[in-house]
Amino acid sequence: MAGRADIVNGLNAISKRNYNDDINYSFEWNRWLLKPIGVWPCKSDTPWPKKLVYRFLILMYSFLILLLVVCSTLYIFLDIQDIEMRLRRIGPISYCLMALIKYWFLILHEKDIRNCMDYMEDDWKNVKCQKDRQLMLESTLFGRRITVISATFTFGGVFFYQTVLSLTSSKIVVGNFTFRPLVYPVSKVIIDIRRSPANELMILAQSVLGIVMNAVTVGSCNLAALCALHACGQLKILMSRLNNLVDGCTNKKNTVDERLADIVKLHVRILSFISFTEYSLKEISLVEVLGCTMNMCMLGYYSITDWNNGQVISSITYFTLIVSFAFNIFIFCYIGEVLFEECKKVAETTYMINWYQLSGKKPLSLLLIMAISSSSIRLTAGKFVNLSINSFGDIIKTSVAYLNVLRTITS
Repeated sequence: MAGRADIVNGLNAISKRNYNDDINYSFEWNRWLLKPIGVWPCKSDTPWPKKLVYRFLILMYSFLILLLVVCSTLYIFLDIQDIEMRLRRIGPISYCLMALIKYWFLILHEKDIRNCMDYMEDDWKNVKCQKDRQLMLESTLFGRRITVISATFTFGGVFFYQTVLSLTSSKIVVGNFTFRPLVYPVSKVIIDIRRSPANELMILAQSVLGIVMNAVTVGSCNLAALCALHACGQLKILMSRLNNLVDGCTNKKNTVDERLADIVKLHVRILSFISFTEYSLKEISLVEVLGCTMNMCMLGYYSITDWNNGQVISSITYFTLIVSFAFNIFIFCYIGEVLFEECKKVAETTYMINWYQLSGKKPLSLLLIMAISSSSIRLTAGKFVNLSINSFGDIIKTSVAYLNVLRTITS
């Protein structure tokens, strides 16, 4: 009687809940990150004034970040001749370029990302029992925690670089000018930042752009985690239904054939969602892998050089940034690994149920589920690198190898 009462209470809770609250809870932090920079995917019924605002934000931020990259690149080639100083300016430019490319890919795949979100919204609408909702909420909560950690590392690392390092750097005196050095130096061909208020305005503008670029980095990372972990939640629901395939649920009166058809439909839907996720985020993942590998190499070089020169604060700042980049790429690799493991668990669960109790040729219907689940269902970085823990180790090794080569060349 107690078990029956729990089932009734669960069904009552489902009937009373508003699935829109669950959808908002799932998308909440990603929306906070992507809406202010104009890349939150619009629905078909979004009012045109709001779409116009998004397009304006996209054009403005794209132009400003691109202008920052061009100005800093001109500074490297026109304003400085020392190789050491040029190497120190490559790292910041590569980070800006990474953010800009990821920003453009988020814009390019707006419709594909919207399709992924539509999938997720439909899944929340079609929740059939409290247990399924609980599994989905657990996956969502895990994704939100990843977002918090990612934002802490990313914004914290860049805060150290743009604020602490800038404030602790001594002012530069050139002739009659005294000014603070910029985080992203600008060529004198564009503007003379030695004069006031140009120097102060440029520092403020670069701080705002730093927040935008951080939002792109954290938002793309959170988007990948949101989609991958939602797929993991759906796979857990699939495994729950597989466990009930033979005997069924006490609160449902359906046949084995109906339960089997429901399982196959859900499995196909999950695989389709994973394919959409892979297609939407593969370029962003590739940019993250290549960019983080290069940036960790450069930051390691800066950190070691400054430590040897007795510049402890800047060395610690660069090490903080290394941890930030390493964690970002770890998230991509980790969620790829988690998704792959959940897919394999589906095959194991399918085999471990009492399939031998099914009559006729019904057990043969499970072979295809086992075969597909055992195959290589992975998220990749541009179809070149499988996102997994092993790949993360290879990325760190590659970054250290490049660092050793760089130190050998410059020593």
